[in-house]
Amino acid sequence: MVMAATREESPRSPEAKVGMQVEDLWDVQEPQLSPTEKLNACFESIPVSAFPPAPFDQAIEIRSDSTLAEAVQILAQHKILSAPVVDVDAPDHASWIDRYIGVVEFAGIAVWILQQSEPPSPRSPSDGSAVAAAASGVISPVEQQVLGPESAAATSGSFFECLTSSELYKSTQVRDISGSFRWAPFLALQTTNSFLTMLLLLSKYKMKSVPVVDLGVGKIENIISQSAVIHMLAECAGLQWFERWGTKTLSELGLPMMSPASIVKVYEDEPVLQAFKLMRKKRVGGVPVIERGGNKAMGNISLRDIHFLLTAPEIYHDCRSITAKNFLTAVRSYLEKHDQVSPMLTNMITCKKDDTIKHLILMLDSKKIHRVYVVNSDGNLQGVITLRDIISRLVHEPHGYFGDFFDGVLPLPQDSRV
Repeated sequence: MVMAATREESPRSPEAKVGMQVEDLWDVQEPQLSPTEKLNACFESIPVSAFPPAPFDQAIEIRSDSTLAEAVQILAQHKILSAPVVDVDAPDHASWIDRYIGVVEFAGIAVWILQQSEPPSPRSPSDGSAVAAAASGVISPVEQQVLGPESAAATSGSFFECLTSSELYKSTQVRDISGSFRWAPFLALQTTNSFLTMLLLLSKYKMKSVPVVDLGVGKIENIISQSAVIHMLAECAGLQWFERWGTKTLSELGLPMMSPASIVKVYEDEPVLQAFKLMRKKRVGGVPVIERGGNKAMGNISLRDIHFLLTAPEIYHDCRSITAKNFLTAVRSYLEKHDQVSPMLTNMITCKKDDTIKHLILMLDSKKIHRVYVVNSDGNLQGVITLRDIISRLVHEPHGYFGDFFDGVLPLPQDSRV
C-alpha cells in the first residue's frame, strides 16, 4: 500500500526517480539475496549518468593560476567545500586526465594556512619554505605540538587581517600547493560507471565528492558529493526498499562507528587554530567544541568554517584572543547581522542511538550539515556520525570489486586517505 500511494505522487523529484529505479530493480532480485545484497545489485545496475546534475552554481572549476585568496572566495561564495582544478596550460585537445590536475578543497588550502600560522622560530620555516612544505604535505615539528589555551592570545583579529593582506596569500597560486591535493593527477568516474562504484568511493574510499567525466568531450559532466547522495536518500522516503532499510535504528546498523574516547574534540578555551590543526592531523571534517571540565558540546567547527578566518577577519576586532568559543560567538554574531542562514546559527544538532537512520537522513538533509553528534540522556557525547558513515551502511564492497579500476592513478602514500 505504501508503494501505491508513493507512486501516485507527482511530480517526483529527479532524486526520487532514481529511487524508483532502485524500487523496480528490488522487486526482481533473487529472493535468496539478503537486503544488503539486493541493494548492492540494484545500485550496480544503475549507471552514474542517471544521478541528477549538480546545481549550476556548484558545478565550479578553479583555474590552476588562481591565487589561494581567489580560490577561498570562490569556494565560500558558492558554499562548496571543493572544486576541480583545470590546468590553464593544457592544450585544447587534451584528455580529461591531462586537463584536470586535481581537486582543491578547504582542507588543502588549510595546509598552507596552518603553515603560515606557526609562530616565528629559528626552527620554523621561512615564508618560501613554508609553502614548499605545504605543497609536499610535510607537517612541521612545530605543527605537531598541541597548542595550549595561552597560545590563543597570539591569534587576534589583527593576525588574520595581516595574513589576508599579505602578498604571499594574494600571490600564491592553487597549482603551487598541488601536492596537497588528495589525488593526482585526477580521479573521476566515467558516465558508464555504476552507482555502486560511486557510493563506495564516497564511503569506503573516503572521497568527499566524485567528478563524472564524459570521455567524448573530456570534460566534467557532474560532481556528486556525499551531501547530494544523502539528499537523494531523503527524497526516497516512502519507497519500499528505503523504508526497509531506513526504519532500522542507528545501533542496529552499527552506528556510531567510534567510541566516545575516540572523538576528536577541542575545548572552548583552546585557540581556534587548534581545531583546524586537529582536523588536518586526524583527517576529519569537523570537531565539537567542548565545555571545559565537562563532556557536553556547545558547538561545532568544520573545515568549511575556515573561510570565516580569511574572508571576514574584521569580525574578530573585539576578540583579545580567538579561542574556539570566541570564534563561534563572533561568527554567529556576524551571520545574524548579515541575515545569513548557516548551520552555525542553530544549536548543537544531536541524536540518540535509538533514532532511526531515516530520521537522521531527513535531519541532515534539512539542516544541510555533514555530521551529527550522538549523545546520551544526560547530553554527554557518545559518538559522531558523518555522511560517509551513513553511505557506508547502505552498500558493501564485493571481494575484488574494483580490480584494476585505480590503474593509471598515482598510488596513494602509505596510511593516506582518499
